[in-house]
Amino acid sequence: MSVAERLDSVRERVARACQRSGRAVEEVLLLGATKSASVNRIREAVDAGLDLFGENRIQEALPKIAGLRDLPLRWHFIGKLQKNKAGQAVEHFEMIQSVDSPGLAERLERVASQAEVIVPVLLEVNVGQEISKSGVLPGEVPTLCARIREFEHLRLEGLMSIPPYHPDPERVRPFFVELRRLFEDMSSSYSTVDTLSMGMSEDYEVAIEEGSTLIRLGRTLFGERI
Repeated sequence: MSVAERLDSVRERVARACQRSGRAVEEVLLLGATKSASVNRIREAVDAGLDLFGENRIQEALPKIAGLRDLPLRWHFIGKLQKNKAGQAVEHFEMIQSVDSPGLAERLERVASQAEVIVPVLLEVNVGQEISKSGVLPGEVPTLCARIREFEHLRLEGLMSIPPYHPDPERVRPFFVELRRLFEDMSSSYSTVDTLSMGMSEDYEVAIEEGSTLIRLGRTLFGERI
């Protein structure tokens, strides 16, 4: 199946999920997670109308970004970010979706200040409190929000999370509900907060039903890594 065909199928499913939850399709952004995608596959997605992409690793992202520099693409960093890669992340990505500690936030602030730019960021929340995953615990979100608010070069725009995997998306729904509640609390206190990044290939329809404004799809769009 071509990337264009996969994208058409996703758009249909997004539309149905929005209809079920009484939302407008325009409320949900689709990000192509390109961890498994070659430059050619990404170009197929661009030809089919997608312009927002995300990468998990700096070292894999930079060659792709360079190879696609002729296209007006938007790139988000969506993986675990090491502090020593903060400068490259700020230079090449328009948003960092995975701020998971005060230390990383402080490092990004220093880099952004030196570059004289404002960096939009999302807090990554370990909503399932899994030892194997990064992210702040739900109870730590207000403290980190307050810390970021002190910075002049970071703009807090919302939350991102990867809930515990389950083959039945309905078993993941409670985690999306918890994230939406955290997001609603944030948005009532911070005027810049408008992005709730949750939902991946296995569960994005449920995530949309529970309020996601940005879904991150990799395998569903691009197929398995080859």
